[in-house]
Parts: sequence; structure tokens; C-alpha cells
Amino acid sequence: MLKSKISNEMKNKIFSNIVKRLNEIQKIEHLTDKEIQLLSTPKRINSTQLKVNDKNFPAWRIVFNNSLGPGKGGIRFHPDVSEDEVTSLAFWMMIKDSLAGLPYGGAKGGVKFNPKNASPQILETVSRKYIDAFYEFLGQDKDIPAPDVYTNSQIMAWMLDEYEQKIGRHEPGMITGKPLELQGCALRADATAKGGFIILKEMIKEFGLNKRNLRIAVQGFGNAGLNLSKMIEEDGFNIVAVSDSKGGIYNKAGLDIDQIIKTKNRLGSVINYSNGEKISNRALLELPVDILILAALENQITKDNANNIKAKYIEEIANGPTTYQADKILFAKDIMVIPDVLANAGGVIVSYFEWTQNKTGNILDDKYLEGLSQKKMISSWERVVAAHKEHGNKIDLRAAAYLVAIRKILVAERLRGHLK
Repeated sequence: MLKSKISNEMKNKIFSNIVKRLNEIQKIEHLTDKEIQLLSTPKRINSTQLKVNDKNFPAWRIVFNNSLGPGKGGIRFHPDVSEDEVTSLAFWMMIKDSLAGLPYGGAKGGVKFNPKNASPQILETVSRKYIDAFYEFLGQDKDIPAPDVYTNSQIMAWMLDEYEQKIGRHEPGMITGKPLELQGCALRADATAKGGFIILKEMIKEFGLNKRNLRIAVQGFGNAGLNLSKMIEEDGFNIVAVSDSKGGIYNKAGLDIDQIIKTKNRLGSVINYSNGEKISNRALLELPVDILILAALENQITKDNANNIKAKYIEEIANGPTTYQADKILFAKDIMVIPDVLANAGGVIVSYFEWTQNKTGNILDDKYLEGLSQKKMISSWERVVAAHKEHGNKIDLRAAAYLVAIRKILVAERLRGHLK
């Protein structure tokens, strides 16, 4: 049975960090309690149990805010996903979409399920049952899902097909990240990585860094981390460490990313690469590098290890990899964190291109879209840096990004008459 309510779980763990951040933003921006209440309360929480054979998998679809447009955000399949996590991810999507200047609210979905151990038949069943449960709340003008952790274009194809069977018509714009043959977008595969690379180069330019002398470590070697590592190496940067879920590899003289990719494809993990020292994910975070790129999961840098971080710059490609307490420690250490809501927006920007093409039938040239994506990423960076400087560099870039995004959301809410 579907439920639409806010559970006590939402108030814990990851979301508690968001509440602390919003309390800080309230003081900086002089927001009212009503404005903070609006910003910290999801618009809709739907949850259910997906029954597959003799097992039940908890599932969620959450829209955080829709003042700027329909909900937008991915669906993740993961054995540890929770309502707290999905709610937090939906909030970050709200901020990210607003910051990127997209006509979307924030949304997210999840199924507490391990797809790594599942057959293709079970994967398809879970995907279709998810749509069966939530299709009434989805649609190109309601809420538009996309891939996320452990979901891909094939899963989006099954979900699209199930949705269209339910409503009795074609509506490809109800979901993005689809295969090209089902009106997907060619840029989507490495869009998050490209966006992160654009922001990395803007950061280097802004702070006058010499890329030839920089040592970079990348935590997370999935789609985004792998593609970003390739782009970084091809542009002449020196990557000294990478890691995946099984551990990492470190060589202070530099790594050969192409060989590491081949090793991972052949043997299943970067740790099997022979020309380097095997290290843990925790050890990678604390290496003596200049730039640390976080492309894994939430809560990687916490109050327990923030004091051990040696990198002077951190770029967040994963969602929520740094806790609120860690942010405070890093800022006090003069470590610059490029926040997730800015750095990983390339994926949702390209999803927007896919959605608009699906709705209009007007297929645009990939080169044009690449240029437009770059403009949007750089524009977001410039707005965040401007807000940072507006406050005399006394707030971190995450607070600056939140300020830019929240101002736009609150204007929309006032225009709608939701704030008096």
C-alpha cells in the first residue's frame, strides 16, 4: 500500500546535516522560519514494498519541491538505500536544478535491493514493479526519473515501456537516460564526468593553479569517476591514486589510467593493477595530494577523518560525500570544497536536453548541446564564486551554492503566493 507521509527516519542521519546547513543559511540570508520550513519539507513522499517472488523490497519516490517545475532526479538500486537517503538526495536535486537554471524541482527514487546479485529477469521485474507502484505520480510534466547508482539505460527502457503500457500512449519524456533507440541523448553517458571536468578547469583557472604540478586522487571508479579520470589524464594532469569499492591503488609517480581501466574490466577491480601500492579507500582520502575528487558515495569525509585530509582542494562528484561537521573542519583548514550540487550537475543538464527533445520532437546537434552544457556549468560556477565573494569569502562554496539556488526557489514560491 502506498504511503504519503514524512517518517521519523527522515529526520536522522544524512538529512540532519541538511537541516544544520539550512539553519546556517537562515542566519546568513535572514530567512524566516516559514521559509526554512518550506525549504526543509518534502512536497511528497511515496513509499511501498515491491513484492518479487518471496521477497519484499522497500521502494520510494520523493519530490522535494516543484515551484520551478516538475520533479527531476534519478532512481538508485542499492542494498543500503533508505528513506533518509532518498529524501536527502531529492533535496540536493532541488538545489542542483535551481543552481543550474533548469525548469525542475528536486526528486529522487530508490529501491532497497542489490542488483549485483540479481538475474536480468529479476532486474526487469523490479524495474517494472517500481513503475507499477508509482506511475500515477510520474510523467513528463509531473516527475521525471533517470539513472542513478546501479541503474542504467536498459532499466530506464523497461521503466519507460511499463509506464507507456500503463497510460496507453507514448511519452518518452517521462524518463531520461534512455537508450538512443528510445530517444535518449548521446551526451548522457559521460555527462556527469564532463561537467565535473569543466568545473575542475574553472577552479584551476580561478585560483591560479599550475596543472602540471598537481597531484590528484580519485575515490570512486564507476561511470563518473572512470570517465573523469580519463579526461583528467588526457589533459595532462597527474593522477596518483584511484579506488573502487574493493580498495585503491597509489603510485606517487603517477598512474596509467588506460591500463587501470583494462585491469578493472579484466579482473574486476583497480586493486589488481600491478604498478602501484594497494591502499584502502580511507587511506586514499588522506593521501598527500593537491586535489581530491570524491566520486563514490555519501559520508566519506566526516568529523572522524576531516582533520587528516591533506588535499587543498576537493571536488565532489558523488552526492553528499562530506558531512556538515567535516565541512566546518575543512573550511577552518582553508581547504576549498567544490560542492556536489555544482560539480556533478552535468548529468541533469544533459537530461534536460533529452527531455526537451522528447517533448518537442526537435533533435538538436550534439556539438551545439555540448557547448550549451559547458555554458551552463561555467555560468553556475561564476554565480557561486560571486556569492562566495559577496560574503567576503567568509562562507564556503557549498553555502554560496545554496544561497544562489534558494534565492531562486523562494522567489518562485512568493510569486505563486505560497509565501506572504
